[in-house]
Amino acid sequence: MYRMIRTAPEKGEELRKKAIQGGFLDTSRKIRKVRTEEGNFLEIPVTESAYDSADSFLVLEQENPEFLEKPNSLKDSLKGFLSETELASVPSGWQVLGDIIIVFIPEILEDKKTRIAESLLSMYPKCRTVVRDFGIEGQFRQPKRELLLGSETETIHKEHGCFFKQDVTKVMYSKGNLEERKRMSQLGEGEVIVDMFAGIGYFSIPMAVHSRPKKIVGIEINPESFAYLKENIRLNKVEDIFIPICGDCSKFAPEGTADRVLMGYVGTTHHYLEPAIKALKKSGGILHYHETVPESLARTRPQERIEKAACALGKKVEILETHRIKKYSPGVLHVVVDARIFE
Repeated sequence: MYRMIRTAPEKGEELRKKAIQGGFLDTSRKIRKVRTEEGNFLEIPVTESAYDSADSFLVLEQENPEFLEKPNSLKDSLKGFLSETELASVPSGWQVLGDIIIVFIPEILEDKKTRIAESLLSMYPKCRTVVRDFGIEGQFRQPKRELLLGSETETIHKEHGCFFKQDVTKVMYSKGNLEERKRMSQLGEGEVIVDMFAGIGYFSIPMAVHSRPKKIVGIEINPESFAYLKENIRLNKVEDIFIPICGDCSKFAPEGTADRVLMGYVGTTHHYLEPAIKALKKSGGILHYHETVPESLARTRPQERIEKAACALGKKVEILETHRIKKYSPGVLHVVVDARIFE
């Protein structure tokens, strides 16, 4: 059964926006004009959730619905609404987290951002919100984002059998780190793990779910990320092995306990190498150290920083492998170095 709300033509745009904001517009069908004995009307296609709206809409059954053809691309869906110059600036990629679409829209398309958001929702009928991305800022690497369509910015994203609850306007979730999250999920069985920069559980939740370590201590300084970390521990049913700690990892990292330490943060990560190495057992262990580094220094600077910190503590280092995670910015790579620390 297909449902619609019938309204006067002059109220059509207002109702369409309300349906988008309320998350009950059916983007798979056309809005169409009809003529009845009572006059001319617009039929706005809606989902069953229209019944839950606070507004007193009269929801009717629609006969012979007309379906929209799914566009091959975002540019295809915007042809006829944007000029050729504007079409050339339309983003070719975006991120879908749960039921939220995150997209970077260049300034040249500022006055077309709502139309772009509507087109994206039509391409992803299961999504309900579109936010515009402006990058990250501050010590906590918080996203700077603008809500374009929808009302909810909290979602649950499922990836590799794990659940990540988050507010996309408050915490980051990088699609470029997908393979590293998957790799971490294959390590640590039976081990004691310390996650120095746990965030919402990006790397340690997959490890807890799939590898089943003996224990994970996850430390996170950002209160908002920490709240989601605790929620994700519960959602993924790993409370029995995962201990969350809110605070500065240089002060709260336990010493001499870990078989493996995760350092999944970039920017100032090298400042925390000594407390990370101290967290490892006296007999040694594995360090996963992340850094953003100029491409020409990717094979030297991170390794040298690890060796310098280990030497200061009277430890030795064996560099096991360096993984390229993604291009961070022009000429700069995000890498992770796996290193064995021992006496």
